[in-house]
Amino acid sequence: MSTPSVFANVVQAPEDSILGVTVAYNKDSSPIKLNLGVGAYRTEEGKPLVLNVVRRAEQMLVNDQSRVKEYLPIIGLADFNKLSAKLIFGADSPAIQENRVTTVQCLSGTGSLRVGAEFLARHYHEKAIYIPQPTWGNHPKVFSIAGLSVKSYRYYDPTTRGLDFQGLLEDLGSAPSGAIVLLHACAHNPTGVDPTLEQWDQIRQLMRSKGLLPFFDSAYQGFASGSLDADAQPIRMFVADGGECLAAQSYAKNMGLYGERVGAFSIVCKAADVASRVESQLKLVIRPMYSNPPIHGASIVATILKDRDMYNEWTVELKAMADRIINMRQQLFDALKAKGTPGDWSHIIKQIGMFTFTGLNTNQVAFMTKEYHIYMTSDGRISMAGLSSRTIPHLADAIHAATSVA
Repeated sequence: MSTPSVFANVVQAPEDSILGVTVAYNKDSSPIKLNLGVGAYRTEEGKPLVLNVVRRAEQMLVNDQSRVKEYLPIIGLADFNKLSAKLIFGADSPAIQENRVTTVQCLSGTGSLRVGAEFLARHYHEKAIYIPQPTWGNHPKVFSIAGLSVKSYRYYDPTTRGLDFQGLLEDLGSAPSGAIVLLHACAHNPTGVDPTLEQWDQIRQLMRSKGLLPFFDSAYQGFASGSLDADAQPIRMFVADGGECLAAQSYAKNMGLYGERVGAFSIVCKAADVASRVESQLKLVIRPMYSNPPIHGASIVATILKDRDMYNEWTVELKAMADRIINMRQQLFDALKAKGTPGDWSHIIKQIGMFTFTGLNTNQVAFMTKEYHIYMTSDGRISMAGLSSRTIPHLADAIHAATSVA
């Protein structure tokens, strides 16, 4: 007789709230099913996209007979780190010129956040991190598992489907001095609502006056507006005042390198000697976690960023992706308006980036999944990149029906 498993008491865990949407979608056999849950860019034909410039870079790497598969250093590929810092902080950033920035290669955005969180939990005096309400579903888990105490600040106003700026200022104003504040650099996930540059400056002044530590999550640089520089402006404002800040970068969206897991984590310090000591401690965070990062994805990024022609080709392809999403927003808004769908849907064209926070409630989302085979997160967030001119009428029909009956 076999003995029961030593893991017999392990309970079934719930599906991840975002990735679980895809699991449910894959089980649906309907020919009209539509997955708007996962934040991954799709072409007009609904297919994943590999950028031409990425294929070209990969070909160059494959053809380079001098390349080997040796381990990278703990902090990753040196060229990648240097170029990533320039991309986010600006090529002429005084912080870079003064060697006050330390950048380490990590496992995409999530890994960068986790390394940053672990570092702060070990070396920063304040353990509270304030995250926007709502935020990406993985944020609270990443920070709490690393040992930080997760609090929230008001961000989204459901009545205006825009920014609750007063609430944001009040909550950050009452946060304890020195608290860490997570900020979405651009294209806030899940709401698609960003502060204006004037509002960003007010946030910066408030945070600096209270000694709050900014931790930027930059998952969509260039993907929001189509301009790499415009999307990095909020971060550069915080660096320009000479204060310290942290930034997690991901190349999943803007280079389409989702599965390559390419990211970078940077800390801007007050002085070069501090940055050097900080880097030494980041190595001690990374070494027992995953030893060192993978080489292929970072090599693709470095190849593109250091070649002027390839860089320019990338910016053109990136803008085309951003423009297609903006176009999808307009088409969906127009379709709902033409139908006379109840409510004001102007937030669809006001919001920015990959996601739209539709304002649909849990019941309406469930109705659309059941009756129209449309899959999205239960909070009503949809990925605009998952839409096409062909599928927008179907979505508009579903939203119209959901808001008319549910």
